[in-house]
Amino acid sequence: MKRVIGSAVDASVEQRVRDSFRRQGLMSHLGATLSEIRQGLVSVQMPFRPELSQQHGYFHAGGTSAIADSAGGYAAFTLFPEFSSVLTVEFKINLLNPALGDKLEALGKVIKAGKTLTICQLEVFADSADGRTLVAIGQQTLICMMGRRDSLSHANPK
Repeated sequence: MKRVIGSAVDASVEQRVRDSFRRQGLMSHLGATLSEIRQGLVSVQMPFRPELSQQHGYFHAGGTSAIADSAGGYAAFTLFPEFSSVLTVEFKINLLNPALGDKLEALGKVIKAGKTLTICQLEVFADSADGRTLVAIGQQTLICMMGRRDSLSHANPK
């Protein structure tokens, strides 16, 4: 069966993505949530809080890039086999406009799904009463880690 980017995922894939996302301490710390999960397409939203800003009052680039990284990672993960996990190998982000608004929405979209490496396109938008502004774009490479599930522990191996 050929997978179509943007089509619905089955319930088990959605649950796997949601469970993995919940294990990300940084996403919880940022207040980020999954807002859409489709085949090869994931959206992550992050509401504005002063703690997420930089010195000019915009969303900090660290938070902006973090939700972009997660959106792309989980977009790829929707296409990975059941007994695997996802890990970012590399990503590049360009900040286009000040990230000013009530919330950010990061969209990750699979461009090329491979057996081992997957390439995603990243976009981040700022939403406000004045409208929607594209604030960042990027590209990402992810690896499918076969036979390796997410860690359930925060222990640091020595």
